Amino acid sequence: MNTNFGILYLIPTRLGDNPPLEVLPLSIKRVIEEVDDYIVENEKTARRFIKRVSTGKSQAILNLKLLNKYTQDHELDHFLDACKEGKSMGFLSEAGCPAIADPGSDIVRLAHANGIRVVPLVGPSSIILALMGSGMNGQSFAFNGYLPIDKNERKSALKRLEKLSHEQNQSQLFIETPYRNNKILEDICTTLQPNTRLCVACDLTLPTEYIKTTTINEWNQIKVDLHKRPAIFIIHKD
Repeated sequence: MNTNFGILYLIPTRLGDNPPLEVLPLSIKRVIEEVDDYIVENEKTARRFIKRVSTGKSQAILNLKLLNKYTQDHELDHFLDACKEGKSMGFLSEAGCPAIADPGSDIVRLAHANGIRVVPLVGPSSIILALMGSGMNGQSFAFNGYLPIDKNERKSALKRLEKLSHEQNQSQLFIETPYRNNKILEDICTTLQPNTRLCVACDLTLPTEYIKTTTINEWNQIKVDLHKRPAIFIIHKD
């Protein structure tokens, strides 16, 4: 690790539009007040978040590098130039924790390869919060990202995860694009066995937060609208 280099701080953000310091520790505020160079997914939302956390910080001094689906691999080599010049940088997620169900692992790996110190900061992770509130197995679990869009492939994936959960006593987590949440809940309820448990956790940390765990049989009697509400789904077959 090169002590002449700056630090790469991994900075979690809010999961919704609540006041930042309701869900984020003061350590994040201190880092944002000290750091002027950032890697972000969206410049507009990143600037707005920084302003909300540190109202007195000048926007003019911020240097933002965009990391999104349009970023080319060869561009990454220069993303950490500020660290190599001795200045610390912040890596901001759009929501939750950087590099967890989010872009960024390539940047973190590059930092390690270049001897740059990486410091992850404390903040909300929808995956961990959902698992905490689910009553399912926190000793053995797997996050599976997005399931296939094709209906038949999605149902096959659900059956595979249910079988894996039963065989390994392992809770299986996954997400969906928020506008398809109601559809995937319907597929879950028509595909999995009646006694398989399902947790739906949405709007975590927000006033509209909803967390419920019960069997598929009981979920078939529940009416809940998940449309455009960020959600985590967890299944466990005992």
